[in-house]
Amino acid sequence: MTADLIALWDDAQSESNMRQRIYDVLRQSIIRMTLAPGQALSEKEIADAFSVSRQPVREAFIRLSEAGLVEIRPQRGTYVVQISQTAVTEARFVREAVEVSVACSAAEQGLDDKVLYELRDLIERQKRCIEPADHDRFFELDEAFHRTLSLGSGHDAAWRVTQEVKAQLDRVRYLSLPETTPLPKLIEQHSQILDAIAARDIKATRGHMQAHLREILRSLPDLTERFPDMFAAASSAARKRASG
Repeated sequence: MTADLIALWDDAQSESNMRQRIYDVLRQSIIRMTLAPGQALSEKEIADAFSVSRQPVREAFIRLSEAGLVEIRPQRGTYVVQISQTAVTEARFVREAVEVSVACSAAEQGLDDKVLYELRDLIERQKRCIEPADHDRFFELDEAFHRTLSLGSGHDAAWRVTQEVKAQLDRVRYLSLPETTPLPKLIEQHSQILDAIAARDIKATRGHMQAHLREILRSLPDLTERFPDMFAAASSAARKRASG
């Protein structure tokens, strides 16, 4: 675990302040299953790995707990939680509400040529992840596509809202690559969304973005069957939403 964390720490953006950097690295480690569900986290071990004091690590644990990624058990320790299907379906609902509105706004108002170029370039870079099966890099570029669309259309707050709610959802997105959700399918969906936005076709934009963001609902039943130890037991209502 320590070697993987140090590698992510070294790769983290140097411009981030130290507390944010710790949080970002731990969040990414949980999303990518470097820190697996059920795993105990040691303040001292992580602080030593990053050559920092224990206080900012403790603060990161609190933020991760608020994001639903870890559980802090007094006198017992801090543990990575299993994936909550309820949290995933609720986060997906919020994400669709926000990002469909963002995309439709972009189609209605139009995007600057520079932003359109950046989005098309991101899609081309995503395509280059297929043959080497570079799923980590694709995941980063997928995030960059949605972030660039939100920020490029002037909806910075919408992106911040999405980031706050989708931590559990991101773990499922990462697990789904590539067997459950092939990269070419996601890339094609990105292309359809961008083409509709560029054509200023609001109806098509809405339909393509909704289809893209609902892909996770088709993935979830397969993933819970393939990785049962990673998921918390779902309520009957959550199972119904996931299968619907």
